Amino acid sequence: MSGVSKACCSIPPVVAKGYEPKGEYKTINGLKTYVTGPESATKAILVVYGADILSTSNEKKYRVFMPDFFEGQPADITWFPPQTDDHKQKLGNFFQTKAAPPNTLSKIPAIVSEANKLAPNGQFDWSILGYCWGGKIACLAAGQENTIFKAAVQCHPAMLAPDDAKSVSVPMAVLASKDENSKDVTAFGANLKVDHYVETFSSQIHGWMAARSNLEDAEVRKEYERGYRTALDFFHKHA
Repeated sequence: MSGVSKACCSIPPVVAKGYEPKGEYKTINGLKTYVTGPESATKAILVVYGADILSTSNEKKYRVFMPDFFEGQPADITWFPPQTDDHKQKLGNFFQTKAAPPNTLSKIPAIVSEANKLAPNGQFDWSILGYCWGGKIACLAAGQENTIFKAAVQCHPAMLAPDDAKSVSVPMAVLASKDENSKDVTAFGANLKVDHYVETFSSQIHGWMAARSNLEDAEVRKEYERGYRTALDFFHKHA
């Protein structure tokens, strides 16, 4: 599990009270996919696991697609945090098999191609956003030759490798928490050769923009909302 956030394996998820999904599930290239946002949107965001808050804004509209890349077989919640050698082994195996980045990256082109059938003009302008493990996917996708994405955002990324930044060819934002390695965050930003924005939300834990955000805490909610404003502003500018 080298590079996987230690905080991700130790901080329990927090579920906001009364949340109701705004989108619907569709099958996109054989994967159950949560789809949200107006059907008139001409821009799209592929989210590697959160979606509703990104789908609309005062300035631009986005159709947001969140595929179940794990195909109904996510890591067992009882493995978090890994308390036993068995849990550690199972979690490590999960990241080397089901969650291995090449497995996910290979699925993305076909998902995007089929999702484009839902675009008003037959083709979305695509961006990608990833949380934790998904940040690694967003980074690698943004570094592929002839990438289909116009911009990428990583939120409290896991497995952040400064050398990956050298291959990124589209504008990228990195929104880190206090739990990410600060030297890696700084080095990653220094290696980016494209338009970029890098910020560490120093009061926030790993996962504050996803399931570990305690939205009943006023400060957390403020930074949660600021994080999404920052991500959307970045997409507005570059996508």
